[in-house]
Amino acid sequence: MSVSVENILLLGSILLFISIIASKTSFRLGIPTLLLFLLVGMLAGSDGPGGIYFNDPKIAQFLGVVALTFILFSGGLDTKWESVKPIVRQGLSLSTLGVLLTAIIVGVFSSYLLNVTLFEGMLLGAIVSSTDAAAVFSILRSKNLGLKGNLRPTLEFESGSNDPMAYFLTIGMIYLISNPEASVFSLIPKFLTGMLIGAACGFVMGRAMRWLVNIIKLDVAGLYPVLVLSLVFFTFSFTDFIGGNGFLAIYISAIILGSSNFIHKKSLIRFYDGMAWLMQIIMFLTLGLLVFPSKLIPILIPGILISVFLILVARPIAVFTSLAFTQGLNARKKFFLSWVGLRGAAPIVFATYPMLAGIPYAETIFNLVFFISVSSVILQGTTLPIVARWLHVSVPSAIKRKFPIDLEMNDDLKSELIELDIPQTSPVIGKAIVQIGLPKAAVIVLIHRNGKYIPPSGETIINVHDHLLVMADNKQTLEEVHQAFGVTK
Repeated sequence: MSVSVENILLLGSILLFISIIASKTSFRLGIPTLLLFLLVGMLAGSDGPGGIYFNDPKIAQFLGVVALTFILFSGGLDTKWESVKPIVRQGLSLSTLGVLLTAIIVGVFSSYLLNVTLFEGMLLGAIVSSTDAAAVFSILRSKNLGLKGNLRPTLEFESGSNDPMAYFLTIGMIYLISNPEASVFSLIPKFLTGMLIGAACGFVMGRAMRWLVNIIKLDVAGLYPVLVLSLVFFTFSFTDFIGGNGFLAIYISAIILGSSNFIHKKSLIRFYDGMAWLMQIIMFLTLGLLVFPSKLIPILIPGILISVFLILVARPIAVFTSLAFTQGLNARKKFFLSWVGLRGAAPIVFATYPMLAGIPYAETIFNLVFFISVSSVILQGTTLPIVARWLHVSVPSAIKRKFPIDLEMNDDLKSELIELDIPQTSPVIGKAIVQIGLPKAAVIVLIHRNGKYIPPSGETIINVHDHLLVMADNKQTLEEVHQAFGVTK
């Protein structure tokens, strides 16, 4: 078949369709979707029946970076600050100290096992040091498995915030290998500068995104996702251009935006959730095409040994050390956090960096990382529900909340319902709902105006004599609602 735009679109659409159908099967069987996406790509590749030859790490890296940007932004956008606030300290400890310890422990072991230099072993350790919880939560949803305490927000926060640290360690190790005269201590200012600039850019751009989305009145609602998309890519590229960590900036900006009130919030969250899935499928298909299964055979034994060491030794040591002074987490919960350390998207993408940097050992590292990621998903991903029940950290199905109807506002269900009439003296007349400054624990459900019922959105203007139906979570919030609308009880 000749290579043309039409043929690429044809093959791409077929692979996407097969991957989506495979993901539906994976939910039922409890198999992580990551594994099936990779399998489809490998079957379509040159060593599989598909026979598609693809050997371009540069394209794979570009697609991987774009995909990670979408995945991190979608994850941050859907992260509720109220749920992660109590576990920020332990989450940051896992995503920084935990990642560093994992990289060091795996690096030393790999250096000894593979008979390579310490820095080359550390490069492999850095690449596989971050976790990917996307496969984990797909299994949790398919098995309808809930987790006790703050385990779920801890896993969400760790998986979203540990990629920047792993990226820095990967780039740092490549720099040390390429510049033998450089000192390890030279990485410290680079780390501090990158993280500080990344955090600052993420905070500023998160606030800027909220302001721009709310102030720009676009005539076409479908342009709002495009507006946010331009800001997302600008945040990553500009942060990276000035020496900051772009992945960290993306994640922080998404959390800030997602924790704010802005126009078309629900639709934007759903749009980027869909885009994150699309990018995940494209990335894993591409990486599946990039790997040659025949080249995995020579590294089978060392791959198994490193993978087992990572799962049973390095990850538990990193988790227990990072959470040594954390209250409220017993040994069983820490063991579960250790078992959930799946390697997925980021490690395979980061494995392309040594290949483009011309590191002599790069191809072997890529194959090892690919093997480690797949074996981790197979072993840990498929046994996750069993381990959760064995460690008694899962919530019994009898007491889990179930909502049979997917309501538009099911994330904001409240316990107090009030009706308000907007008087002529109200300070909110002529303002959009998003500009009113309502408490986060309150939501306007419906507006009755001139005999018609209007479903509100963030850009809906409040008029005099509007009759509002408002939901809130407690009496204190109700008082704040009355004050915001200038209505006396």
